[in-house]
This record gives sequence, structure tokens and C-alpha cells, in this order.
Amino acid sequence: MSARHGLLAGGNWIVDHVKEIDTWPAQDALANILAQTDGNGGSAYNVLKNLARLGAGFPLGGVGLVGDDPDGRAILADCVAHGIDISQLRVTPAAATSYTDVMTVRGSGRRTFFHQRGANALLGPEHFNFTATRAKIFHLGYLLLLDALDACGVDGLPRAAEVLRRARAAGLVTAVDCVSEASDRFGSIVLPVLPEVDILFANDMEAEKLTGIALRPQGNLTQLTVEEAARGLLQSGVRKWVIVHFPEGVCAAGRSGDILWQPSINISPSEIIGAAGAGDALVAGVLHGWHDDWSMANSLRLGVCVAAASLRDPTCSGGVENMAACLRLGSRGFRELPLRE
Repeated sequence: MSARHGLLAGGNWIVDHVKEIDTWPAQDALANILAQTDGNGGSAYNVLKNLARLGAGFPLGGVGLVGDDPDGRAILADCVAHGIDISQLRVTPAAATSYTDVMTVRGSGRRTFFHQRGANALLGPEHFNFTATRAKIFHLGYLLLLDALDACGVDGLPRAAEVLRRARAAGLVTAVDCVSEASDRFGSIVLPVLPEVDILFANDMEAEKLTGIALRPQGNLTQLTVEEAARGLLQSGVRKWVIVHFPEGVCAAGRSGDILWQPSINISPSEIIGAAGAGDALVAGVLHGWHDDWSMANSLRLGVCVAAASLRDPTCSGGVENMAACLRLGSRGFRELPLRE
């Protein structure tokens, strides 16, 4: 067992204003808002809150910036209520707390995001102190949505690389997630930091953007294309594991050559209230298992169970219960794996 203990997460801290709508409208048309909820958003906030709700038996701490406003105070109070250390979660007068309007179509769970970057855009390497933590894992997300960390440093690399390098030098395992952005910035911002990343999480869209490999060449996901993309990301520098996730399940490719598949849980469409945060829920489950020295196979299983739980609520964490309750969802059975070809 490592002497280090706990998870430190840095990056995006967002208040999500979630609106359930009856349909996604065409331009200039109308949709009806059926319900409205405020909740947590952003990689660091979501992962930490999900771990707290799972009942993680290790310390949780956050790094980031919030504004001096009601949303910022709500984030700080929520973290304290969930036992998350906020000593590195700072208040800045220079910007408002970041928020996202999340439009979720009831029935399908499909969501669309309207984002205000706010204080997250100011988060820089100077805000991270790795000498003050005994955490085992440092999780950073989302790349492509952290302006100061996405910017180029004096070494020619995105400044996130400096943060991850310092974390690794301090003895932490580094994990990274990026945002699903429709741009060509993946090659200039995400790829250069991969040699400092121990565990990379990417959904199917992000994996395609990073590798140029179409994961659904004929419209359907195939195991061969997913594995090719995952191995390509290992070749790009990821040090331990590449974890590619998608609605059908998750695939993990290890530096030792291991390829592991875990299909997602059969959950009734009528139970799906919102898919916002499902990816972060999977990340929380996988990192929980990794922290506690579970096999990657068991960590993936917990990940898809936590992701399934999150689908039952419009917010990112409202559907997540304790670990035993999430794992019981596995008794419903799992979806079929994608075809090999």
C-alpha cells in the first residue's frame, strides 16, 4: 500500500442551472421548460462530490477558483457539507463563479450546454500546492476549458503540463479529463501534456479528436477502432492507462498491453432523466477503485455502476448513492459489447 492517501482534484468548479425541456427546438422555435434544478458542475467538483456520495474512505480535496458571489459561496458550503477540503479552493474578486445552462431533453436525457467560463479561466499553475497534500491521486479537468492552463508556457507546452509534472514529482498519480469541444485544439493543448498523465479519460468524441481514428466508421462503435485509438493514446505518451468511455460501456488499455472491456448497465430509458455528469461519475468510480488498489476490471465495473446511477437525476451528482447501492445496479445486467468489426 502506498503511504499516500486521498484524492486531490483541480480544475473546473461550475454551478449548473439544469432545465428539463420537452424537445430540442429548431432555430427560432419554442421548447417548454418542464423542471429546473441547480447543481454541481465541472470535472473537479463533480468527481469530488460523487466520491463523497459514494462514501469514499479517504480524504478529498479541491483546487480551483470561485467568484465572490452567491454561486461561489454555495460551492464552498456544499464542499464543506460533503467533507471536501477547501483550503486550496480560493475566492477571487476578479471574475464571477463559472456557470452552465444545461438544457436536458426529458425522455432521451440528451443535453446541450451554454457555458460561462468565469473564474475557472484564471486558474494557473501558481494556485496548485502539492507540498501541502498527502493525496495519492491528482485529477485535473477539464483541459480545453481552463484558459490559463491551456495557454502556452515558456517551455512551449500548455501550462497544464507544468502542473502535472509537479504533481508527479511530488509523488502523486496524475489523472486527466478534457472537455468535448468541437474544435481542432486537441492536438495543440491535450496531446502535448500526455507524457505527464498516468491515467487519461476520454469519451468517444474526444478519443476521435485526439487520434483522428473514427470509432464509429459505419455508424456503429466497434471494438477494433476503440482499441486502436486507446493504443494510439498510449503511444502518444500516457503512462499507465487510457480509459475510453461511451454510452455502450468503457474500454481500458494498459501500458503493459492489457485491454479490458466493461459494458454499461441495462437501465430503462424511462429512468434516464439526464446524462449530464455521467462521464464524471464514471471517472469517480474508476478512481475510487484505483485508489483502493482494486483491479482495473473491478474499477471499471464500479465506474459504469456510478455512471448509471447518475443518469437517474437531472443534476450531475443527485442520482449517485453509496457504493453498495450503486453496485447493486449491476444486478440488472449489462449491455452487449460492440462488435469486433
